[in-house]
Amino acid sequence: MRKRIFFICGSMNQTTQMHQISEHLPEYEHSFSPYYVHGFDEILRRLGLIEFTISGDKLSGCCRRYLQDHGLPIDYQGRNRPYDLVVTCSDVYLQKNIRDNRIVLVQEGITDPESMMFHLVKRFRFIPLWWAGTSTTGLSDAYRAFCVASEGYRDFFIRKGVSPEKIVVTGIPNFDDCRRYCSNDFPYRNYLLACTSPLRETFRGDNRKAFIRRAVELAGRRQLIFKLHPNENVERATREIRQHAPGAMVFTTGSAEEMIANCDVLITQFSSTAFVGLALGKETYSDFDMDELRRLMPLQNGSAAFNIANVCRRFLEQDGMGA
Repeated sequence: MRKRIFFICGSMNQTTQMHQISEHLPEYEHSFSPYYVHGFDEILRRLGLIEFTISGDKLSGCCRRYLQDHGLPIDYQGRNRPYDLVVTCSDVYLQKNIRDNRIVLVQEGITDPESMMFHLVKRFRFIPLWWAGTSTTGLSDAYRAFCVASEGYRDFFIRKGVSPEKIVVTGIPNFDDCRRYCSNDFPYRNYLLACTSPLRETFRGDNRKAFIRRAVELAGRRQLIFKLHPNENVERATREIRQHAPGAMVFTTGSAEEMIANCDVLITQFSSTAFVGLALGKETYSDFDMDELRRLMPLQNGSAAFNIANVCRRFLEQDGMGA
């Protein structure tokens, strides 16, 4: 009987990462699930009060459609247990029904800045990790291995408090071969691309007017294109752009990475897309410290999914493995 792997997905980036990893594990049985929560948190989800998270209807719906379109077996909430291994895109919320499993955690991309809530969560561990967003990634210590993007990120997570012996530098899918985004059919070239972040949707401050005006200034005579984050309030964001950058183009769908490949200049807020710009040698601006981003730059090895699959295989082939 084949061993079984349960992949917990999330955003489209996280979902495609899980899919790529699974493709290197053909000898095992796979099931996938959109991100999910339990108990009181599930009540909040149904009421739409945590819609800004990857468990909200909008992002989980996009995930489910992707899984269905690619013919991937869905086991929402992992009800068809037991599983021999869980591969998850986030540990800031740890689902109750996976806590007894062996878990491999995969870094999604850039993490949120360390706010005051980050330090409160670290000091008072009864506060849920997810209250500090993705800044607490890795702090659950509930996994057997944490696959990260680079040696720079290894040091970064160790400084946060992650156990060094659990970190494996593998690179991360979608950010391990940015040159591939140069082969695309996006019809525009030589523009400034502004990639937004859903800061207001996650209850963080966002001076969007200042961001738009900075993009206008940096663009100069170039065409200005905005790519909105999938979790943004599209109507509000578009209205603001029309007001402060009336000549700009706005895209709500499409590959941000391919748009970056065709741009001259990239400006981001708190977004992993900055890594794509740096990898492709673009003039890149971010609300993160640029020197820090260069230190954290994901490995461009083109083999992250393969490397992570081998980490999973190592645990699956250990004797005496429990479900």
